[in-house]
Amino acid sequence: MSTRTEIKHTLLKNFKEFKFAPCKLLDLPIETNRDNYVRRNIHGVLFSHVDPSPLSSPILVSFSYEALTEILDLDPDVTKQPEFVDFIAGNNVIVSSTPLAHRYGGHQFGVWAMQLGDGRAILLGEYINSKGERWELQLKGAGRTPYSREGDGRAVLRSSIREYLCSEAMFYLGIPTSRAGAIIVSKDKVIRDLLYDGHPILESASVVLRIAPTWFRIGSFELLMRNGDITVLENLTSFVIKHHFPEIPDDDNKIINFLRKVFRLNSDLVVAWQSIGFTHGVMNTDNISIVGLTIDYGPFGFMEAYDPLYVPNHSDSEARYCYGNQVKIMLFNLLMLTQAVSPFLKEEQIQEIPSLLRGEANYIETKLEETFSKKLGFNKSVPELVKLLITIFEETKADFVMTFRDLSETPLSDLKSPSKNLWGLSSFAKHEQYFDFIELYERHFNETGRTDSERMEEMCKINPCYILRNWMAQDVIKAAENGDFSEVDKMLEILKSPFSRHPDAEAKGYASIPPSWAKTLCLSCSS
Repeated sequence: MSTRTEIKHTLLKNFKEFKFAPCKLLDLPIETNRDNYVRRNIHGVLFSHVDPSPLSSPILVSFSYEALTEILDLDPDVTKQPEFVDFIAGNNVIVSSTPLAHRYGGHQFGVWAMQLGDGRAILLGEYINSKGERWELQLKGAGRTPYSREGDGRAVLRSSIREYLCSEAMFYLGIPTSRAGAIIVSKDKVIRDLLYDGHPILESASVVLRIAPTWFRIGSFELLMRNGDITVLENLTSFVIKHHFPEIPDDDNKIINFLRKVFRLNSDLVVAWQSIGFTHGVMNTDNISIVGLTIDYGPFGFMEAYDPLYVPNHSDSEARYCYGNQVKIMLFNLLMLTQAVSPFLKEEQIQEIPSLLRGEANYIETKLEETFSKKLGFNKSVPELVKLLITIFEETKADFVMTFRDLSETPLSDLKSPSKNLWGLSSFAKHEQYFDFIELYERHFNETGRTDSERMEEMCKINPCYILRNWMAQDVIKAAENGDFSEVDKMLEILKSPFSRHPDAEAKGYASIPPSWAKTLCLSCSS
């Protein structure tokens, strides 16, 4: 079941020797005040110095072998060393660290929310690995920062497990994402009201090591423009282009070309989300990466029964961030970025923005059609087939992931009478237009000149058997809260090979009809 690859470079065996590179972020404006109290609204800076808050008796819950070895050049044996566990807990701030909390703003549920910032995430520093890649390491749940507002800066075990597992799962599904290196839990307790209904409980504090090329997001730019910090905004924009889009020429079109790059990266991201049923849950501008990564895993979910109004976030009562709205919301967020950098655009370039956004909307529509065609086994777009597919999905509420997987594993000759064991496809097949769909499917496929076995093999490579369904995560969380962390590792191993059937996963029913209690699960922004 393992997906581990051969390591061709020397791995660090003693964590005491781990060092960060000189931090380029220190070239940007940083607050000189090092006192850790909440700042309501400050000006002229992008970061504040802040140290993680120590945790009592941290215990390693799990680590990602691939993230540690392939990104951080660490031998897995370092996870047995107390210095590493203390590092993840925030207790061991190594000499080369430059702990920072990022100041940003954002539109939350469509409303400008002013200054937000890293309320429970602390960036430790930048690491340049053996491949020459620069990665920023961040602890989520490491304690209060100047941007914690009313929060305590902590995260809890349940939400940390979900972020840890989903970050890695998305990577192996081929979706751009931040990574998760490790997760710890402490004996320290924090109070949380899971559904904001007046029933708080005590939960164990937890920290996740998050890894990304950058944590800048659309809200990083918005706050500076809104507060009139234009010089800092110009510094940030130049910094991001230099370090993350070095291919952009330094000419009069630099900013408009920057927007084109960010537009396309996030357009491709939302297409990837839609193709797998992933629903972010909180697509605020402060949660949208400037380099097109999935970041800030909160109340996310993978749509099961097809429903454009699927909402994983209990707090999203108006379904603003439902599955069917993600494309529209992403375009709104990109418009907000455009407004943020508008001081650097010429009048004729500003006039070009509506056309650019329309072009991006058309690109997404075309890309979605191509992507869904590919999920059906075609190398070119088959619009009439995709349109009928979505119609049947909407009217049958068939399971999104398993219907595609069943189509991938079933010979064409058997599709007209699918077995009841194919629970996704059997629900889909109840539609009165199902036979029309299959006839159209067969007609288009016969024009490809490929064999049916080739179709099935190609489809199985892109249509997973396993996704991190909420009920699966909940089972792992329950075990972990009772002190059994082995289920976290077992789940991670399964999610690292989502396109292959595994005996352990099948035995646990991870590709079977979800249990009835799964529908009662509720998630909120509480962490």
